[in-house]
Formats: sequence, structure tokens, C-alpha cells
Amino acid sequence: MTTHATPESVQWSALETLRRWETAGGHWQVLSRSPSGLIVALLRCDAGEEAHRFTSPDPDLAAYIGDRETNEP
Repeated sequence: MTTHATPESVQWSALETLRRWETAGGHWQVLSRSPSGLIVALLRCDAGEEAHRFTSPDPDLAAYIGDRETNEP
């Protein structure tokens, strides 16, 4: 029996995850900001339903998001 697991080296950073979501047409929304990081919801492009959320202390993610609350126009 063979199992297929995702190798650690294939996992994406929070910023890569967000950018891939945007590229696929999805939206995101910052749910919370604190000195320890951001909580971000990934929203479906069709109805805005939350598909996933993550918490990240990544300074590159914080810099990319800046003071925006969402990527929706």
C-alpha cells in the first residue's frame, strides 16, 4: 500500500497561500490584527462564503496586506 503525503518542502508560506488564492480568483478578509499576527479568512469568489482561515505572524504577509481589510474592490 502506498500513501501520498505532502512533503514539508511543498507546504506554502502564508503569503504564498494568499497570493495563490487571489490568482485563482478568490477573495480574502482580515478578521483580526494583533502584534502577534493576522487572522485571515479566504472567501470563495462566487458567494463570498468562507472556505478557510489561517493565523500567521509572517511579517511578509503583513507587509503585503498593509492596511487593507480585504482584496475586494
